[in-house]
Amino acid sequence: MNEYTIMIVDDEPDILNLLEKALNMEGYHSVVKIDNGHSAVKECLESQPDIIILDVMLPDIDGYEVCKQIRGFSHCPILFLSSKNDELDKILGLAVGGDDYVTKPFSPKEVVYRVKAQLRRARYKQNPSGNYAFKIGELMIDIEGCRVMKGDMPIELTAREFEILRYLAENKGRVISRERLYETIWGEDSFGCDNTMMVHIRHLREKLEDNPAAPQYIITMKGLGYKLVNPHEK
Repeated sequence: MNEYTIMIVDDEPDILNLLEKALNMEGYHSVVKIDNGHSAVKECLESQPDIIILDVMLPDIDGYEVCKQIRGFSHCPILFLSSKNDELDKILGLAVGGDDYVTKPFSPKEVVYRVKAQLRRARYKQNPSGNYAFKIGELMIDIEGCRVMKGDMPIELTAREFEILRYLAENKGRVISRERLYETIWGEDSFGCDNTMMVHIRHLREKLEDNPAAPQYIITMKGLGYKLVNPHEK
């Protein structure tokens, strides 16, 4: 399974644990927790995380200095956490190489969604062809062109169906809960979303699968959610 590594740097254990729990709930289980700046730089050099959540106020060197040192060898997204809400502090954070800035107190859910957004942007930048598309088995999902092909045959999807498929493709091989899918695509609380999500997944399977009753692409993980897989890689 393709798993992102997320580093959290903060000297408050409660914040480290709170963010780790929030990330775990969204399917991010490779979380590295660090409580000081020097260790953060060293660990980042060794583990090369995909994104860093970095507190500004640390016991040894501040987050701005940590960011500057990390930028000497890594371009991974850095999301600053700070109790300072001054505009100059935000500007400084971005000026030294940060990608986003969240002030304390914060919503763990908001931080997780900002992490998702930064990972998505980073993945897009790393695509050297500039063609933001996925090839999964016989499926070709063209994100920029908003089109889906199965072999030589175009597949007509509704906007919601396309967004669900896009999100599953961006997280290929990872189990995504119904709640997470609904909140991401619909942008609202997932309470009572089960039936809506099941209907959309059924319609997607009817359009994508050779045999919707025995799906090969969109797999149900009982009690957990769905994942998109390449049937040729099983």
